[in-house]
Amino acid sequence: MVDNTPDDQAVIDRIRSVSKELKCEIAKRVVGQQAVIEHLLICLLSGGHALLVGVPGLAKTMLIRTLAGALNLKFQRIQFTPDLMPGDITGTDILEEDPATGRRRFMFCKGPLFANVILADEINRTPPKTQAALLEAMQEHSVTVGGKTYLLEEPFFVLATQNPIEQEGTYPLPEAQLDRFMFNLLVKYPPFNDEITILETTTRGKLRDIKPVVGGEEIIVFQETLKKIPIPGSVLNYTVRLVNATRPVSPDAPDYVKKYVRWGASPRAGQMLIWAAKARAVLQDRYHVEADDVRALALPILRHRVLLNYQAEAERLTPDKLINKLLAEITFKAK
Repeated sequence: MVDNTPDDQAVIDRIRSVSKELKCEIAKRVVGQQAVIEHLLICLLSGGHALLVGVPGLAKTMLIRTLAGALNLKFQRIQFTPDLMPGDITGTDILEEDPATGRRRFMFCKGPLFANVILADEINRTPPKTQAALLEAMQEHSVTVGGKTYLLEEPFFVLATQNPIEQEGTYPLPEAQLDRFMFNLLVKYPPFNDEITILETTTRGKLRDIKPVVGGEEIIVFQETLKKIPIPGSVLNYTVRLVNATRPVSPDAPDYVKKYVRWGASPRAGQMLIWAAKARAVLQDRYHVEADDVRALALPILRHRVLLNYQAEAERLTPDKLINKLLAEITFKAK
């Protein structure tokens, strides 16, 4: 049970209310994709970052822009291209002359990364050097330029999109970059009826306006309140066993993990599973975390942290298939 002080109870009630309002605002422009939207809200409440992967035309960018419009936060969209340089997103020192004294000095000109919500559109279209400029920002919420560190304004979220089918002119995200994302969300084709609704609503007139629902200070309060929710020892034990089983070096890993996996998930994966599970529990109208919360979040949190070898690729084994097999075999042990 969460420490049910009146203040915490009010915040939790407000979290649920805001989540429903955000879903209503997003539904004004985005049809379906309920699982992706739910995970984005969990990511927001947990203070994480999300990578949306899907073919062109599935409203990935529209979804992020709509969510950003429903947040009373500073939003910046960065279109990643092959010629984009690190300074183009972090900012750079420029030489300026003081009109009063005539002296020249370096002044830091902030880049688009100095915002609360960053849409990193087609993040895999820029070289690793520029991709790496996001590493410090995503982990430390700061930017270092010219030997000086600048803090980013809280809350800070990076929501990136990636096209999985085009390889020409793209640069795969390195493992260290992928690990910074809490969620790797697969945006799939809509069901038939949803696609009919999409065509009806998007071809007959102007898009509906989105109104801001919540601001930055309140989001920070949400995140701090959710951290107070305790985790039962049995759920912690289950989470560690699940993450540990993805590592081929672990003595407890199944034989097929040792055969097909190059690298498994790190303790950061367990941290993110727990943070996200707390948010999911509250959105499910519960004050306690269950193993089902961890299981429900395992695929989007682990799929980009389990690296398969060439033999697995040759046999068409995917991280999702392997994780699902682990979920079926690793049982929850209630104490």
